[in-house]
Amino acid sequence: MRNQSANIPAVLVIELRASDLGDTHAIAGAIAGVVRPRDLIVLIGEMGAGKTAFATGFARALGVHGDDHVSSPTFTLMHSYTSGRIPLHHVDLYRLTSLAEVADLGIRELLDMGAVGLVEWGDVASEVLGDGLSVTLVADDDDEDARTITIEVDGHAWDTRWELLKNALRSWTLR
Repeated sequence: MRNQSANIPAVLVIELRASDLGDTHAIAGAIAGVVRPRDLIVLIGEMGAGKTAFATGFARALGVHGDDHVSSPTFTLMHSYTSGRIPLHHVDLYRLTSLAEVADLGIRELLDMGAVGLVEWGDVASEVLGDGLSVTLVADDDDEDARTITIEVDGHAWDTRWELLKNALRSWTLR
């Protein structure tokens, strides 16, 4: 009899510990060092978990000019930065109420033109956004500066880079 579990793909997960804002920026920077055009990174976490701090570290590591202030695009929905090595679209879906609104943003189309996307609150729209890397940030109850960061992949875009990503994040790995 055939083992049915052999048909279920293994879930790729990396668990990290960021002790402070500098670690969060550095982890984001390590991921930015491995991204390529068309990559989608979904940022997941409660208010204050560090999603925008992650985006700031990520943008800086891509080479986004210091003159471009990286902030949460909650009210504008999207900020685009073209001064780095890869164009970056930073999106916040918090205020959107339907998947049609998310689809209307054309995030996948922007990525297909050679950009990288960071999408805050994107976990609620995974069926519209498609495959990507999920970064879940959870604030530590005992230390307001510390975060647990979990990296997971959905799809196959990271198959050839997974080991490279794990090595880039080794300094912060929990297990």
